[in-house]
Amino acid sequence: MTELHPDMSVDEQLDVLTTNTEEVLSEDELKKKLQKSKEENKPLKIKLGLDPSAPDIHLGHTVVLKKMREFQELGHEVICLIGDFTGRVGDPSGVSETRNQLSEKQVTENAKTYEEQVMKVLDADKTTIDFNSRWLKGMTFADLIELASHVTVSRMIERNDFAERLHKDQPVYVHEFFYPLMQGYDSVALKADVELGGTDQKFNLMMARDIQRAYEVEPEVAMLMPVMEGTDGTRKMSKSLDNYIGVNEDADSMFGKVMSISDDMIVPYFKYMTWEPESKIEQMAEKMKEGKLNPRNAKVQLAETFVRMYHDDNAAEKARNNFETVFSRGGQPEDIEEVRIGDRLEEDGEMWIVELVRACDFASSNSEARRLIKQGAVSIDGEKITDPTANVCLMERNGSIFRVGKRRFARLIVE
Repeated sequence: MTELHPDMSVDEQLDVLTTNTEEVLSEDELKKKLQKSKEENKPLKIKLGLDPSAPDIHLGHTVVLKKMREFQELGHEVICLIGDFTGRVGDPSGVSETRNQLSEKQVTENAKTYEEQVMKVLDADKTTIDFNSRWLKGMTFADLIELASHVTVSRMIERNDFAERLHKDQPVYVHEFFYPLMQGYDSVALKADVELGGTDQKFNLMMARDIQRAYEVEPEVAMLMPVMEGTDGTRKMSKSLDNYIGVNEDADSMFGKVMSISDDMIVPYFKYMTWEPESKIEQMAEKMKEGKLNPRNAKVQLAETFVRMYHDDNAAEKARNNFETVFSRGGQPEDIEEVRIGDRLEEDGEMWIVELVRACDFASSNSEARRLIKQGAVSIDGEKITDPTANVCLMERNGSIFRVGKRRFARLIVE
């Protein structure tokens, strides 16, 4: 049995756990659960559901993962629930149209990467990984009817996402109603005491409390964390919006993306996505407000902090040096990855520029590569290429520097 922190009173635990949250439903219930946990020396079950709809976890996800880590440090049982079954439906939260259903293969592949990435924040030795297909896959139609009988249609369409789509005469499919029902049943199966999620998950978490009551399980506490804006400073961090910073990104890309954020995002990123002390963050914010600290220097500190968290000290120092070489001095990084393309050239030594962008892993699709080219983000040895239909002759350009955007470089090897 996990031993709870011996020196932490219930009030002290409550203070730690509610710090930086947006809403706790309810704080009184959480206090009672913590009190019972301490009296019985039995850890609370803390649930976080992750639907593997994409293969990458970004820094926006770490806001919730950090809070999970705090529960771990206090001795509570953390369950990271991979929604390998619910992921096939797709969470309708925050979307204006029906999500495409993923195949079982897609979900399985994405789930594998999630397990690895969450451990960059959580303590692997104290984390339970579970999959909701374990109980949802075996449900019969009778089980589903029983589950659905506890929720009315009017309750479902209280959800803003559904209500707005219906108002706009956009379709809402019946299978989308299953998502919050299944997510709620997850909490029944786990007998979760607390569930964490972003503020955009409030409907799902409140539904889980209702479903638990219907199945005579003590309702969980819903702990809502702020949703972080992406690098564009306006919209929720998301890979689909290309405004994200991935926890698996290389050090140079991570550093450069942090340096591109707006000044007003510095403090929230420090506060919700790093382990820097609150007093230090407040002091930094005050210095920037008084004009005693250049926001650019604060961003450098933030970028180094992230790279240290997800790489190491050496990578942080190297990424900073590379960034300053490229941007401050108009140069290029010291170490540029070599990409061998000799076997991909046509007989005349030419290569389609879109294919070259893809070969260097600078775009995940032809359409993305075309967009970058049209934007003037692509160059070879400083010569811009803006025609996405162009073929470039590379036979005599062994060692040329291929650049896409401000941060991505490749040394072309054509031998």
